[in-house]
Amino acid sequence: MKQILEFTLNGSLVEVLVKPSDTLLDVLREQLGVTGPKRGCDSGDCGTCTVLINGKPLRSCLTIALAAAGKEVVTIEGVEKNGELDPLQKAFHEHGASQCGFCTSGMIVTAKALLEKSPNPSRDEIVEYMSGNLCRCGTYVEVIEAIQSVASDEGKE
Repeated sequence: MKQILEFTLNGSLVEVLVKPSDTLLDVLREQLGVTGPKRGCDSGDCGTCTVLINGKPLRSCLTIALAAAGKEVVTIEGVEKNGELDPLQKAFHEHGASQCGFCTSGMIVTAKALLEKSPNPSRDEIVEYMSGNLCRCGTYVEVIEAIQSVASDEGKE
């Protein structure tokens, strides 16, 4: 039996009909057309499907869609504001941290959560926080540098 699910997606209220077993990743991609979160492993190991739910990074492949009821969900599509790339998106580009791009959306939303929690994290904090996001191209050094550059820039403002 399907149920109506209502939540805020990237700043807009959405309503969708879901089965109790539907994952948030399936609902986002297949019903709402939001393709930033990628299907990687379907077991929560790779991080490509990471979204923010009320500011906390969660694996959408493991999250039952109904768990998002009444909450704020942010995907990579909701990171830019008014057509302007987020500083993290710019930094990932400038530092070559998004080679093939498959992991990039999960990396960026995870990094956003980190910087919200800790605006000027140490290198070790970045490495630990990002450890659940895998990159098939091996751009870990570039990801760390991109996050550090944004943290440093924001600390100067």
